Amino acid sequence: MHLLVFGPGYTAARFIAAFTAAHPSAGITIVRSRAHDGALTLDSPALPQAIADATHILSSVPPASADGEDPVLAAHGAALAHAAAGWVGYLSSSGVYGDTGGAWVDEATPLAGRRAGRLAADEAWTALHPQARIFRLPGIYGPGRSAIDRLRQGPVARIDKPGHVFSRIHVDDIVAALMASLTRGASGIYNIADDMPAPGEAVTAHAARLLGLPVPPLEPLASATLSPMGRAFYAECRRVANGKMTRELGIKLRYPTYVEGLEACLQGEETS
Repeated sequence: MHLLVFGPGYTAARFIAAFTAAHPSAGITIVRSRAHDGALTLDSPALPQAIADATHILSSVPPASADGEDPVLAAHGAALAHAAAGWVGYLSSSGVYGDTGGAWVDEATPLAGRRAGRLAADEAWTALHPQARIFRLPGIYGPGRSAIDRLRQGPVARIDKPGHVFSRIHVDDIVAALMASLTRGASGIYNIADDMPAPGEAVTAHAARLLGLPVPPLEPLASATLSPMGRAFYAECRRVANGKMTRELGIKLRYPTYVEGLEACLQGEETS
């Protein structure tokens, strides 16, 4: 077995650790934007052979910009399309569904996101390879990257927008889904999300209570100080259904809601 990973970040790095633990004799090849610790780059002469040799391939590299192309496919799309790998994964975003006014989306929902580059990449990876598995991810949180960490870094706005919810997923449950897909489920698209879409302000309030901090006051969206990206977040509202994940991958979520997930983040700090 040989795993080839493009652009390991927060989620993919944890997948590499889980894959290595399950298959200690497997080879691992990492591709980064810059050469580091023996990693290859997209223009490395050795990369075409690494693609040919890989039994498992994962890309966590997003498009270069909102409307930009996927750099991995731009450089090596043809080689990846003809790779002999038995498993090809791509970490996409549930943002490809766009705004549904809070309605549920599943893998059959038409794509309507605002970011043309992300849409194009999702569709290109889906059609790329007969063993391609597209994992559409909502908000990702986990140790070192949660509402607990944001509150510790400074004031966090709790935005009052009635009816606005979003889905999320603990990073360890993403890794569990990826690992399960190595041996279960057909190729295709999978939404990876927890069981309870919820307002962001509720998540922040729960994190504050866990830390023993005052719950930040609610602020109207119109007067809140937000970055353009933060404001754009509130322009969309959807609930991500995870039924296919549970049925075909046999996943039982370790953290079915943000309540268990945030508590685990805090307990992990206390026991580390």
